Amino acid sequence: MKRIYMILGITLLSSTVLFSQNDYNLRKCLEIGLDRNYSIRIVQNEQQITNNNATLGNAGYLPTVDLSSGFTGNVDNIKKDQADGTFETTNGVNSEAANVGVNLNWTIFDGFGIQAEYARLKELQQMGELNTRLTIEDFVANLASEYYNLIRQKIRLKNLRSAVALSKERLRIVEERYYIGSMSRLDLQQAKVDFNADSSQLITQLETVHTSRTRLNQLMALDNVEQELHIPDSLITPNPFLDEAELWNHTMTNNVSLLISQKDRSLSEIDYKKLKSRNYPYVKLNAGYGYTANWYGTGSTDLQKRLGLNYGVTVGISIFDGFNRRREQRNARIQIKNQELRLEELELGLKTDMSNFWMAYKNNLELWKLEKENLIVAQENYSIALERYKLGELSGIELREAQNSLLEAEERQSIAEYNTKLCEISLLQLSGQILTYLYPEEDKASY
Repeated sequence: MKRIYMILGITLLSSTVLFSQNDYNLRKCLEIGLDRNYSIRIVQNEQQITNNNATLGNAGYLPTVDLSSGFTGNVDNIKKDQADGTFETTNGVNSEAANVGVNLNWTIFDGFGIQAEYARLKELQQMGELNTRLTIEDFVANLASEYYNLIRQKIRLKNLRSAVALSKERLRIVEERYYIGSMSRLDLQQAKVDFNADSSQLITQLETVHTSRTRLNQLMALDNVEQELHIPDSLITPNPFLDEAELWNHTMTNNVSLLISQKDRSLSEIDYKKLKSRNYPYVKLNAGYGYTANWYGTGSTDLQKRLGLNYGVTVGISIFDGFNRRREQRNARIQIKNQELRLEELELGLKTDMSNFWMAYKNNLELWKLEKENLIVAQENYSIALERYKLGELSGIELREAQNSLLEAEERQSIAEYNTKLCEISLLQLSGQILTYLYPEEDKASY
């Protein structure tokens, strides 16, 4: 019993200590997390790669220019058979050649394939931006959910501490009455059992609060995941003014998953255009300017030098490739159709999610209002029960029932307001407005 008192005393004392001079409200937690979270930093680097790739040169619009040089040499033994039947042998004939030059290759036209490739790179660049936004929105939703979960767990911790204090007061009353002989040992033992049960729940809840806090610190990528956070918010206040029609309109225009699916469809159409480009001829330009020197170990010429320009144009078209172009284009059209079906399937899924989340949101709002009223009744009921218990008009079991009713009412209200907040977060994420938690004064749906 003394050990339990000691643990409870330490936890009650620790709850009054400010571990940080700064308040970690939701917006500050989000700002820290956006700056430090590893997943966000990784996806931002990946977005930078797509930005770097979206260039004219990578698409093939620009020519390639190469500078090359080389040196070769031969040492030969030469035998010549003459027409008169004699032969001439020369051993160790050394001949060498050196060259240096600049070469240009440029595809002027390839059936609009270059244009299709550049359009694909630009689409991938926008896809990278959407993937970054998707990661950020998921992060904001996860951190906001954990932030409010920590508040809920702290509210429950506070309620359990209150329950322990009530059980302790009841135990004190029973002990005093037991020692003067007005209560039985059974009453005393029951009061101790109830006090120990409440103390056990409180100790377990401390672990739950710790887990939620470390999870929040992990999302913010803090070096010390056990760092204590002073959260100024002690209540969860859902937004009761969401509008279903407005949310759905935003969903159809701003939902990131929907925008990504639309980009996938556009990429499929571009791939088809790129394949169709093979039906057209291609035109390639090549040119070079260089210097060549040849040293001969035999013959009448010792050294030959050449400096000049070479150029040419290549025009061609693929006549027959085993019907592969037809097959690939047919498959590409099927892929476009599949992307359209996936887009329709996603829209249907979004409608389903919106309907379910909206129903849950409205129901939890009603539950929240109802549980607030129930809590007031439960508090009054317990106050009356406690006074009657002190006067000896109520048994310990009946007082315990009133106490449990109060704790359950507090828990139901906390769950209702937390669930309402989760539905609110889900609806805002679905409609592409989740970043309003970070920028409440601005419309960041197109971030």
